[in-house]
Formats: sequence, C-alpha cells, structure tokens
Amino acid sequence: MSFVKAASSFSEGCSTAILRSSNGVLAVVCSVLVYEIIRHLRPNLGERKATLIAVVLAMYPLHWFFTFLYYTDVASLAAVLAMYLACLKKKYWFSALLGALAVVIRQTNIVWILFVCCSEVINITLAGQTDKIGVDTDFSVRKNSRPVPKNSVSNLRKRKVSSSADTEIHSMPASSVSSQSCTSGILNETKAIFQKLWHMKLEFVVSFSPFIMVFAAFVAFVRWNGSVVLGAKEAHAVSPHFAQIMYFGLFSVLAMAPMYCSFSQAAELFQSIWKNKSLGFFQITLALVAGFISIHFFSIAHPYLLADNRHYPFYLWRKVIKAHWSMKYLLVPLYVYSLLSIITRLGKVQRKIWVLAFFLATAAVLVPAPLIEFRYYTIPFFFLILHSHDNDYQSWLVTGLLYTTLNAFTMVMFLYRPFHWSHEPGTQRFIW
Repeated sequence: MSFVKAASSFSEGCSTAILRSSNGVLAVVCSVLVYEIIRHLRPNLGERKATLIAVVLAMYPLHWFFTFLYYTDVASLAAVLAMYLACLKKKYWFSALLGALAVVIRQTNIVWILFVCCSEVINITLAGQTDKIGVDTDFSVRKNSRPVPKNSVSNLRKRKVSSSADTEIHSMPASSVSSQSCTSGILNETKAIFQKLWHMKLEFVVSFSPFIMVFAAFVAFVRWNGSVVLGAKEAHAVSPHFAQIMYFGLFSVLAMAPMYCSFSQAAELFQSIWKNKSLGFFQITLALVAGFISIHFFSIAHPYLLADNRHYPFYLWRKVIKAHWSMKYLLVPLYVYSLLSIITRLGKVQRKIWVLAFFLATAAVLVPAPLIEFRYYTIPFFFLILHSHDNDYQSWLVTGLLYTTLNAFTMVMFLYRPFHWSHEPGTQRFIW
C-alpha cells in the first residue's frame, strides 16, 4: 500500500506542470548567474547596468521561449554558467562537478568545459603581461597589469586577482589595431602561455585535475557508447556542417542588432580594413571564398529541417535560403560581415587568443551538428554577449524592446495558431 502511495506521489510530482515549472526556476538561476558573472568580469560596472543586462538576457527569445517547455536548454545553460562562475572564483573542484552535470544534461557541453579551462589558463598565464588593446572610450577593458608574485603559483586554486588593479580603461582609436598586430598578438600570447604552462606544469596538473577526471570519464563514456550522442544516433550523426558558423554569426548579430547593425559599426569595420588596404582586402577575399565554399559544399539540409513545419528554421530555409538558387550565395557577404563585426568587437576587449578559443569552441559545438536549431546557439551567444562589454544603456533598452516584441509574437503563434497534421493525430504548435 505504501508503495502504491509513493508511486502516486512520484507521478504527481512529475506532472507536466511541475516539470515545466522547474525550467522557470532554472531561468531565474540563470539570471542570477549572469549578473554575478558580469560583476566578476567587470567590477567597475554599476549594479544598475549589470541588472539591466541580466534582465535583457533573460528575455533572449530562444532562452525565454524554452523556459516554458520541458527542454534541456535552460538546465544546460544554468549548469554551464554556474561552472564558469565557479571557475572564475577559483573553485575548481566545484566547477568540475558542475561541468560533469552539464555534460550529463547535454553531452556537447564537454566543449564548454574545455573552453572554460582554456579561458582560466589564459587568465592565469597572461596575468602579468602588459598587452595593448585598442578600444573606444565606451568600453571597459579587463586587463591584468601587475606582475604575478612568485609564491602565488604554488596554489592556483586560491589565487585572487584584485578587481581594482585588473580593470583599466584604455582610450585608443579602434583603427589602431591592424591585422598584423592581431596575428602577432596571437602568436606572442600563445608562446607566453606555453612557456608559463611548461614552467608551472605540476601546479597546473594538480589544480586542473578535477577537469582532467571529467574529461577522462567522458572519453570512457564515448568509447562505451560508441558516440557522443544518446538516443537517435543516426539522426544526429557527426557531419561537416561548416555553414553553421555562418548562420550563427548572422543570427547573433541580428540578436544584438542595436549594437551591431548601425552605420558607425560598419564604418568602424571599414576603417580597420582600410588601415592596411592590401592585407585587409586579402583577408576579406579569403573570408568570402571560405564563406562561399562553406555554403556550397558544407551546407546540410537535414531531413528534420525539410519535414518539420513546426519550427521557424523550416520556413526560413524554404522562404529565404531556398527562395532562389542564388539566394544562399547572396547571403554570404552578410555572413562574413557578421563574423568580422563580432571578431572586431571582441578583439577590442578580449585577448586575441581568447577570441580564437571562443570561435574554436563554437565551431566544435555547431559544425558537427547537421540540424539547424537556433537553440544550439544559446550558450555561445551568452558567452559572446558576456564578453563583448557593450555598455550603451540605450542599446540595451532597445534590445530589450526587440526581445519583448519577438517573445510576444512567438507566444501568440504558439498559443493561438495551432494546426494539425493529416498523417498524425494531435495538435501541433509553432516553436523555435
């Protein structure tokens, strides 16, 4: 009898309403984590502005919509953000535990564990470098300008970096950063990182041992499972879908339209190219060629994308990309502009090696995915926006208004425009 009551209570506790409400709680947790990460990365930023950014990101359409459905996206984002915050606070064991939880929720999160580790290694090894980063006066640059004490390397887990000493503002025209300095910056930073790693190899192995154990467990799981994917392995087979990076760039720029889609942003990008015409135009040409190759040879139309008319990508694919045979090629300049805009803005406020690590991590998550799902972009988008250091109050208000409008539209379509399939019973609804 007690067993029957326990089963009944468990069934009630796992009702649809309860399960969906868990995502609502996790969404609040995500907002708190975003606020804490912003305050940690940018201690000079006021509480009011940090709160505004956290609220606006809570309304990010892909994140907001799936808060009300029982998908793993919100839980996955919460676990990754919590892992990142714990790592920033040097709590490596707790961070690795949260990373393991993130991998259990979604297996591709192993990439974000690696990225968080790389980011922390960059912060530690380059802490004493006095690099020069060209930024506008509207940006706050987090830079370590003091030498690392020799006795600090003995225990990396307890290292604390002074917020006031680590945050400085550098006023320099954006055009002062050329492509040559970017390339040399990456090489110099990479060399400095490996030199420091070799010098402190034992300390790093001990400090990052929790993450090493998570990686080892994941490798064992992949070998046992035969794949990274659980469930329908055939439908999610690894594919060289390089066009995903193009889609992510354009989608992210549109999601941050008030910051990126402006004449000043376009003029700024043009000036950075014009500073060194020959090298700049060579890189633009190379980017366009790579974009055309990615779209022509590595653009995948997954069977789910072509058949499932509940998702908005189905209509974007049919009505935009496949509207004419030339349309997918005409969009390439927009893809390239979007990616270059993101790289240019990130390059102002982050180390060049960090920007490279971010795009490699994003590619590692998105390129193997054959299906175009905008919700796959959520975690890289949050990392992008958290490290872009966009301070303009008005732009964030406009972005919040844009998100609210999109959320209202998608909710109206979901609630009041249901439809039915002739080959399958039940009510279907429009979702992202």
